[in-house]
Amino acid sequence: MADEQMAVDRSGAPADAAVEAPGGTPGEALGRPLGAADGDVPEEALSAPIGTPTGAPPPRPLDAIDRDILRLLQTDGRASVRSVAERVHVSRANAYSRINRLIDDGVIRGFSARVNHERAGHGASAYITLKIVQNSWRTVREQLRALPGATHIALVSGDFDVLLLVHTPDNRTLRELVLTRLQSIPEVLSTRTLLVFEETDLNTDHRL
Repeated sequence: MADEQMAVDRSGAPADAAVEAPGGTPGEALGRPLGAADGDVPEEALSAPIGTPTGAPPPRPLDAIDRDILRLLQTDGRASVRSVAERVHVSRANAYSRINRLIDDGVIRGFSARVNHERAGHGASAYITLKIVQNSWRTVREQLRALPGATHIALVSGDFDVLLLVHTPDNRTLRELVLTRLQSIPEVLSTRTLLVFEETDLNTDHRL
């Protein structure tokens, strides 16, 4: 616990941030269950190149219309196929085909809701870095996925091994999660907590 650094008090609150959630009219129109299961990555995906869906063909180049469709769906995952077609100036059949291809290629993994975590009862947010035992990623990943409030987990390079984003009701709950849950995992060697004072969701302004 000596490596853990945590502030006692926190000012400000996180703004809305994107989290995975079921839904999305284009997905429904295509007859695809783009719900919570989209976040379940099979074990064999760990051996595939980053960003390449397992079993999927090599990614095809995206043109300007594809990028416009992605930008629109990032802004409004509930937009209908007809609405998307009208806004990117293609036929409905063309838009349908393009969205279908983007899903098949693994470019679109699901549809998201942007959540204001404070209003949802999560007043404390933090990025937590972890150093873990070598070759223990799969074991650690499964334990991190079970943590309440965990919304993003990444295996990274650099001075630490794992980056974890969590949202909790308050600082006390966050402290318990770090000091009791995280540091009790045998493969976790050390942690460092970075409190989030404010977040800005860039999905609505992102240009692909």
